[in-house]
Amino acid sequence: MEPIKEPKPLVLVSSSPHMHCGLTISKSMREVMLALVPAVLASFYYFRFDAARVIICCMVSAIIFEKLANKVMGVKKDTVKDGSAALTGLLLALCLPASLPSYMAVLGGMFAVVIGKAVFGGLGKNIFNPAHIGRAILLASFPQQMTTWVIPATKAAADATTAATPLAVMRMTEKVWAAGGAAASQLPPLSDLFMGNVGGSLGETCVPALVIGGLYLIYKKLIDWRIPVFYLATVAVITGVYGAVNGYPSTFPLYHLFAGGLMIGAFFMATDWVTSPITKKGKIIYAIGLGLLTSLIRLRGSYTEGVCYSILMMNMVTPMIDRFVRNVSFGGGQKK
Repeated sequence: MEPIKEPKPLVLVSSSPHMHCGLTISKSMREVMLALVPAVLASFYYFRFDAARVIICCMVSAIIFEKLANKVMGVKKDTVKDGSAALTGLLLALCLPASLPSYMAVLGGMFAVVIGKAVFGGLGKNIFNPAHIGRAILLASFPQQMTTWVIPATKAAADATTAATPLAVMRMTEKVWAAGGAAASQLPPLSDLFMGNVGGSLGETCVPALVIGGLYLIYKKLIDWRIPVFYLATVAVITGVYGAVNGYPSTFPLYHLFAGGLMIGAFFMATDWVTSPITKKGKIIYAIGLGLLTSLIRLRGSYTEGVCYSILMMNMVTPMIDRFVRNVSFGGGQKK
């Protein structure tokens, strides 16, 4: 009598991200890195050698510590080949200032990969965005170095080598406006802010480069348009209303849209496959929550930038969103 063979499973479910469009994880990671090329080139243009130094330190350290973490935790599969460690290092680098010492960039790569991903069990099991985990730990550990911003090389003729970010200038300008003064001349021109010719992190200043990369990802269907659109729209509406109520200039919401890490956060960080909701309604709720938190931190908090912490906080809420905002199963009728 022949032994009864167990039927093969119809569906094999593994750790997220779940790709159903014929793409492998490694190819998807390469596509995201390709979308970041305009932002990387812009960082080279504005910050020259320091941009390359920070990017190389972050990417190499992320790859090395990924290998070490796998060896320590007994992971036999070489996860470095899927490109997730390299992408994490690149995203982290683009959120860091050009003046950051090399050893801090290396530590950031370690924090992002080990604490942000490996301790949770690897790719697909992490709760938080690894790159922002690395940035948050660096900011808490080295606040002075993480908030020292280099003037772009295109403004090398300036007397100073460092300057406040546009969001920091905006905060000071708000105080002058509130007192009835006129301080708009202290703000950088919107054209400079839009093109990235201002102080800031490597990859968060040039808006066209980030938008081109983001649109490419949407075109390739690697990210859902709902997250960046609703995120940016929420920030625009809240800052617009806030500015109108307080009598600020009409350009007030534009400064918040173009400044800081909002663009790179909306297109490349908040849309992370693992840490964002899986349903369409969930993505909208998630994005609106990001916009509310970012605006609240920027407008009423003591910290001028709110993107990093907003994304990390909403990452914690993602499982709850997925639990209560679920698609109706085929033939299951309406949810009660």
